[in-house]
Amino acid sequence: MEELARTLDEVRRALGGAVAETVRGGALRAVDDESLLSLIAVSAEVARLVDAVLVEAIGHVQERADAAPHAERITTTHGCRSMKELVQRLTHGSSRSAGELLRAARAVAEPVALTTGERLPARYPGMREALADGALGAEGIAVVAGALDGAACSGEARLAADAELAASARGAGSDGCPPPCVDELRLQAQVWAMYLDQDGAEPREARAMRGRGVTLGVCRDGLVPVRGDLLPEVAGQFTTLLHAMLNPKVGGPDAPEGPHFVSDDDRACDASDSLAPPADTRTRAQQQHDALASILSVAARSGEVPTIGGAAPTLVVSVTADDLRSGRGHAHIDGCDEPVSLAAARQVACTGGVQRVVTDSAGRIRAIHTLERVFDQHQRRAIVLRDGGCVIPGCQVPAAWCEIHHVEEHSRGGPTHTDNGVLLCWHHHRTLDSSGWHVRMRNGLPEVRGPSWWDRSASWRAVTTSPIRMRNRLRTRETAAP
Repeated sequence: MEELARTLDEVRRALGGAVAETVRGGALRAVDDESLLSLIAVSAEVARLVDAVLVEAIGHVQERADAAPHAERITTTHGCRSMKELVQRLTHGSSRSAGELLRAARAVAEPVALTTGERLPARYPGMREALADGALGAEGIAVVAGALDGAACSGEARLAADAELAASARGAGSDGCPPPCVDELRLQAQVWAMYLDQDGAEPREARAMRGRGVTLGVCRDGLVPVRGDLLPEVAGQFTTLLHAMLNPKVGGPDAPEGPHFVSDDDRACDASDSLAPPADTRTRAQQQHDALASILSVAARSGEVPTIGGAAPTLVVSVTADDLRSGRGHAHIDGCDEPVSLAAARQVACTGGVQRVVTDSAGRIRAIHTLERVFDQHQRRAIVLRDGGCVIPGCQVPAAWCEIHHVEEHSRGGPTHTDNGVLLCWHHHRTLDSSGWHVRMRNGLPEVRGPSWWDRSASWRAVTTSPIRMRNRLRTRETAAP
């Protein structure tokens, strides 16, 4: 043990100096591609060997903690509630990485028999050997154990799967393929688990039904945390909806040439001078959040969800008339302690009804007025035919997932009329005041002016993705051509 500690300390000192000099000096900029890739592979191998020491040491700490009374456990004496907290503090890692280390340690630990003190084989001896060889790290061990632990099979069958997966991890599997990455190893382990589970999926589904759930946390810094576990079919349906909404537009330098559509103001311009659609700068997680917001909006206006007190589920947003008029202040949403921005209030009001409640200085309700300002289904169909989808150039959200925006706010006299409504996706509707995009109506048709980074000329441009209008525009352009 002392020899290993000295060796690791020497490695740490040597590696620490070399790493500091390399990172601070930028020495890797002059390295060729092959050397750089080789360095990455060697670094990963060193990390897996370090993982082996971590996993083995954590296994022994876990064993000692389990054997000692609560007051004398190593976790208690070091002020930690659990082994996960202790590991997380020692490694400075995340809760997830600490959990992976613990699962790996349990999978490959060699327990001691209580009666004889004899060291017993590990639950996954093949994984243990692969870990010692540096073929697998803690993450790989954890995914294999996570898949096989839930399989209802004999110990002999589990050992067979363990041996085959360990061989695969070394690149010596029956298929002759190179060593897999962790995601590929997870798939292999899941296949083995399904093959070994003689009871089929029913017991697993029963456990999943008991474990399903979604919880909403407390709003902090304007965000509400969402946690939970979805059944596979629910996650699959949600994923399908996300794919439908977030599927990127097919295109690129190798895309086939076709008709080029320009606005009426740009009809005389050459096709090469047209603007490219702006890039979507949102992260994948942000895109999925906005897609979920659209899905919830569609469900709410579908008329097929249960009512509350005889009325459709209604998101109530309250704001004072003075704040709404001045553009300064805050709004409040039922069920959320933190205030929201006026931009959020305006978006909700733009797509819903407004009820004006008049109170006196003491707060007593004096009058209630309801303003109907929701576009009906006939108006929505007409606007969909005209706009095709979200009117912001480059946005691929289809009409069914869009909201209808009052171009001139209803509170300022804007009518609920097709000449004053345009299709906007949830994201562009929510950020219209701050993104640099502007929308106006001209002769009953929407026009858009983009931010300066997209269009330096700041020109108003007629927009649509309606196939009929685009075809008519092409015909008009061809007719106008000399």
